[in-house]
Amino acid sequence: MAIPSTEDGLNETAVRLLDRIRKREAKVGTVGLGYVGLPLSVEFATAGLQVTGFDLSAEKVDSVNKGESYIKDVPGARLGTLVRQGRLRASRDFDGLGECDAIIICVPTPLSKTKDPDLSMVVDAAKAIAARLHPGQLVVLESTTYPGTTEELILPMLTEKGLTAGKDFFLAFSPERVDPGNPRFNTRNTPKIIGGVTPACTEVAKALYGTAIDTVIPVSSTKAAEMIKLLENTFRSVNIGLVNEVALMCERLGVNVWEVIDAAASKPFGFMPFYPGPGLGGHCIPIDPLYLSWKLRTLNYRARFIELAGEINSEMPEHVCERVSNALNDRSRSVKGSDVLVLGVSYKRDIDDVRESPALDILRLLESRGAKISYHDPHVPELEWNGGSLKSVDLLPAVRDAHVVLIVTDHSSLPYPQIVEAAQLIVDTRNATKGIASEKILRI
Repeated sequence: MAIPSTEDGLNETAVRLLDRIRKREAKVGTVGLGYVGLPLSVEFATAGLQVTGFDLSAEKVDSVNKGESYIKDVPGARLGTLVRQGRLRASRDFDGLGECDAIIICVPTPLSKTKDPDLSMVVDAAKAIAARLHPGQLVVLESTTYPGTTEELILPMLTEKGLTAGKDFFLAFSPERVDPGNPRFNTRNTPKIIGGVTPACTEVAKALYGTAIDTVIPVSSTKAAEMIKLLENTFRSVNIGLVNEVALMCERLGVNVWEVIDAAASKPFGFMPFYPGPGLGGHCIPIDPLYLSWKLRTLNYRARFIELAGEINSEMPEHVCERVSNALNDRSRSVKGSDVLVLGVSYKRDIDDVRESPALDILRLLESRGAKISYHDPHVPELEWNGGSLKSVDLLPAVRDAHVVLIVTDHSSLPYPQIVEAAQLIVDTRNATKGIASEKILRI
């Protein structure tokens, strides 16, 4: 017997899928088991859905199936329990996508060498889905991209065989909002934005995420949802660019920028504190504004504000190296031949992610100037470097031996008073030594 359409106009296909979701009978596939895909898979499995994570990496697939987490925000015990219960598994066989009721694309979207969007992994994922797509499935893109991607790129691929979005299958965009290492906000309690190709697509996607996410916020379209993510990170990029320029101004004026920001933050309205640093890192903030800028150039519009902020932020590693060089010169030393110890190479505090980290640029710049570089990071034991590897050194012995210690990432576990006591000279880009008075310390 056919299931009648609901009062709000959803057809039989949508109603059947909604029924499977609400009864926790729906099978979910996540394409990509990285910082976004694995935590999301864990939340859906915890909500009672059966989840299969698809990835080309044999190492990631094997780790998941053994219940061993490689993402710090996903406890191994929690992952192991879900795997043993049969709620979560991983696979390299993409034929399994045909068995899924919902498929979520969580693959990386880096920039090419020419700073253009590289959507090759999204395209590959969409092709794999399109080859196995059948009526009654939901497809959601989570990978960050430019406004228009879902409808201009993904939708045509999924409709090649004659299926209609909103009628035969359902397509939506839901931007990932992962903040690695955040102790307060995680995948479950961070509000989820949903924008569908049609109202029915939005309704089905909203129901799916509602099983695992505390708050789901529907918006009018996929393009609006895509733009929301870019606004969030462009907002941060532009404000960081502003405060980095203020730091450069304060340096020339002989004013402590950290004191200025802290005092300004006492204003209870009209001000939100952002802090300067050695440059931007991570997959989102340095990249997302460039996606927006690229898209706007195709529409004959130059995003001047975004590009200026990007220019300032991208020049900070060079400025940091200049500060190191000048600090050594003031002590009658050349940067060439000096031992420079970099503290922290991940892109932000207390995580192990080095994607787009400014520390990598700083290390390369210092090395190109002839410095003898080394680093210490409690979260990153080893870096790929010049075709080989660079290993984290023991902290305090390296601090004592270094001609200058450069604090790039302010990990909370580092003993800064001991570091200051042992060091000959410190350049602090994060105000990690706040409250410690010493002539050894130069801050930006």
